[in-house]
Amino acid sequence: MLLRARDHEIRFPRRPMVMGIVNINDDSFCGDGSLDPQQAIMLAGQQLREGAEIIDVGAESARTNRGPISVEEEVARLRPFIEAFPEIANAAGMPEAMLSVNTWRAEVVKQVLPLGVDLLNDMGALPEASNAGYCAEHGTALLIMHSVGQPKQPHRGEHYPDVVREVEEFFTRKLQLAENAGLERDRIVLDPGIDFAKDRDDNLQLLRELNRLTALQRPILLPVSRKTVIGEVLDLENPLDRDPGTIACAVTGIMRGAAILRVHNVAATISAVKVIDPITSNRN
Repeated sequence: MLLRARDHEIRFPRRPMVMGIVNINDDSFCGDGSLDPQQAIMLAGQQLREGAEIIDVGAESARTNRGPISVEEEVARLRPFIEAFPEIANAAGMPEAMLSVNTWRAEVVKQVLPLGVDLLNDMGALPEASNAGYCAEHGTALLIMHSVGQPKQPHRGEHYPDVVREVEEFFTRKLQLAENAGLERDRIVLDPGIDFAKDRDDNLQLLRELNRLTALQRPILLPVSRKTVIGEVLDLENPLDRDPGTIACAVTGIMRGAAILRVHNVAATISAVKVIDPITSNRN
């Protein structure tokens, strides 16, 4: 299975990729964001030195108890980081590292992709084809996340007779939508959307049966780092206390076909990946 993202080509199966999270905001759910662009640059460099192969930068929290920032503000936060990323990666000794941008509004996507983005992490659930079309235009890979309704709005009380089947059918529709917009399938990554419009049992079922999604023949990204479902299982209110649970979910995901892990604690995840990979594959 091939993933193409601008001038990158990644062939799976291979050791799972680790994606580090960088937030240029002051309302991240676990308090790890900063409006200081230098702090974001320093964190990205640290994560790359720790072994991250992808950095995912976002300027707007997905938290539903805060309103959206303006398009102009989001672009102003992202632009300096995107423009500095090649230098950040070179300085960290990771010149082949990929840059992912976490956004969803087409007005933002249209402005930032030409700056040099390898992967668009679209948390908007691709309601229409614009973002896929922009990705096709710039050779950018697209991450399609499962959710219900608009981002930045709470979606509670959703009921799925079989949440994995719901996600499978959603991805089948969205893959067709993206391809109709001109985006080749080998430029698409899938994200089951842990904690988005899902309750504790839905999230646990997705983790338990993640391997069902591999039948779609696209890389599966697992974004479970410090999520609410871990706090619910461990009765931990503070997201910063959830890293051990995150590692447990990451290992579970790897054993069930996850290709990319999106995490806050890169160093711990890299260690886990290095141990689990030779156990679950013929690589050593």
